[in-house]
Amino acid sequence: MFKSFEWRLPTTILFGPGKLNEIGKVVQGFGKRCLIVTTMPETWNRAMVDRVVALLASSGIESHWFSGVGGNPTTDQISAAAAAREFRPDVVLGLGGGSAMDGAKAIAVEATHPGAAWDYLWFRETQPSSATLPVIAVSTTSGTGSQVTQVAVVTKTEEHCKSAIYNDIILPRVAVVDPELMLNVPPRMTAFTGFDALTHAFESFLHPNCDALVDMMAREAISIVLKWLPVAVGDGKNLEARCEMALADTLAGMCILRAGVTLPHGMGMAIGGMYPHVAHGQALAIVYPAFLGYTHAAAVRQFAWLAHEIDPATTSLDEAAAAAVPLLTRFIERIGIAQKLRDVNVPESELEALTDSCLVLPDYKSNPRVATREEMAELVRASW
Repeated sequence: MFKSFEWRLPTTILFGPGKLNEIGKVVQGFGKRCLIVTTMPETWNRAMVDRVVALLASSGIESHWFSGVGGNPTTDQISAAAAAREFRPDVVLGLGGGSAMDGAKAIAVEATHPGAAWDYLWFRETQPSSATLPVIAVSTTSGTGSQVTQVAVVTKTEEHCKSAIYNDIILPRVAVVDPELMLNVPPRMTAFTGFDALTHAFESFLHPNCDALVDMMAREAISIVLKWLPVAVGDGKNLEARCEMALADTLAGMCILRAGVTLPHGMGMAIGGMYPHVAHGQALAIVYPAFLGYTHAAAVRQFAWLAHEIDPATTSLDEAAAAAVPLLTRFIERIGIAQKLRDVNVPESELEALTDSCLVLPDYKSNPRVATREEMAELVRASW
């Protein structure tokens, strides 16, 4: 049965090679003082920051660079952004991948509200208000979709627990998606982030909130990733591949903005919370084979479509749905990110605690097959 839907995307998207050159004009629309948020200096391209600072200065905008966000932004790092208050910015600019953009969103909240960003998580009664600083997102990887979502993922340092602010008020006002900024992303990070984009699209495709537009965009994003991610991993300087992956990332981000993610993301968030050295896309690649085997019979139409997209020779719906499991698993191997939890130093003795953590976020409840605690333990064990 056809489902009614309502769509609203308040983020203005500037997409294409060279779009970073418009950043001064973009920021001008929100004020004269801009806080730039990136990941830590040792992982960052200083020349790109200098370029942004110069572009802002040419538009009469004063900027301050905060480079204290880690690969999994923590509450300590967000609170350390005292410059957000001291500098008194009019706007926060997240420059980087999902960590930088999520960090910028959390800082925009904490800088303008009592307490810490952690106090405004998705399930709290008190939510961020209109006092939140406007956020501009400049993405430099293709995968997280954070430039077009209402989510800021944060890890509570002392508890090794990852959760998220989820509120339309932190949606970036403008997303600048310039594929030229992605030409120097290393192959492994290209693979991790690109696989994240595929999972956003596929899980939105499976989600109960999937509507006609999500269905269309999810299929397109998945098709693009399957074709172009191996190319981008093999030749990072291929601008066409970077453009295609940037498009897939943006489409997939719009999918999770409207629909959402399912079981693997709850598992991936738990892994990242307990083991911050594991990248988000890496965690997803680890749990996906087990998730595929567990779920395919409960979503035959979607899994069969995925199998046909990878290999048009697959036959009946049920056979194709089952075939999607080895086909996508081989794709993970092809892009070089096939691992197990043991390979990233997750102790076997902590699998029970990890299982409990995988059940904290409600994402698993939106999966076509909802895992019990015992089934989740089996999925975690299969991923180890």
